Amino acid sequence: MSFAPGRMVLYRNFSGGRLSAVRPCRVISDDDRGLLLWLARGSAVLVLQAVDGRGIRDMPFAEWVKVDRQVVHATWEGPGLLKFIPPDTDHSIWFFRDAQDHFTNWYVNLEERAARWDDGGAAGVDVTDQDLDIIVHQDLTWEWKDEDEFAERLAFPESYWVGDPAAVWAEGRRVIKSIETGDFPFDGTWTDFHPDPDWPVPSDIADGWTRPQA
Repeated sequence: MSFAPGRMVLYRNFSGGRLSAVRPCRVISDDDRGLLLWLARGSAVLVLQAVDGRGIRDMPFAEWVKVDRQVVHATWEGPGLLKFIPPDTDHSIWFFRDAQDHFTNWYVNLEERAARWDDGGAAGVDVTDQDLDIIVHQDLTWEWKDEDEFAERLAFPESYWVGDPAAVWAEGRRVIKSIETGDFPFDGTWTDFHPDPDWPVPSDIADGWTRPQA
């Protein structure tokens, strides 16, 4: 299954089979290198939060798994974001930008292998975020991110969606080898990307976002 450039697809994140985020993204390219998506500043998104308005990072995980939660509408407030999903891997690579839309750094988001779906009127990719991440600076130095959060959640195996933490660490180490040698896409590819200013910013979420996880 491939997506045509320009098509809007839904990047959906699940946690333990429960929908936790939806982001409408424009397809920039989809080829043998992988799927490249653009998330525009100001896009309508959906996020899972406690009914009192707090997010998962606003409380201990032991509390999060017990509180009532709901998916609510929100807006992507940060700068525009490129998301690259290589084929047959358990991660995606995000290209972070500053307020002036200049590239600042890469961000390796460790996640279960993306599953694609296409229902005609709506299409997307479904992932499960595995929480452990890697920040990659422009000089190709790097650092782990959220190790404490990862460890905290692993202490609740009955509630946490990561069943094999060793595999997550191993995937991160595989990516680090590519980082340190400056392999694609850490070779500068797409760091000068700028979206077409005439592209409309999604103001709502396409029907079909409630479909079962792919």
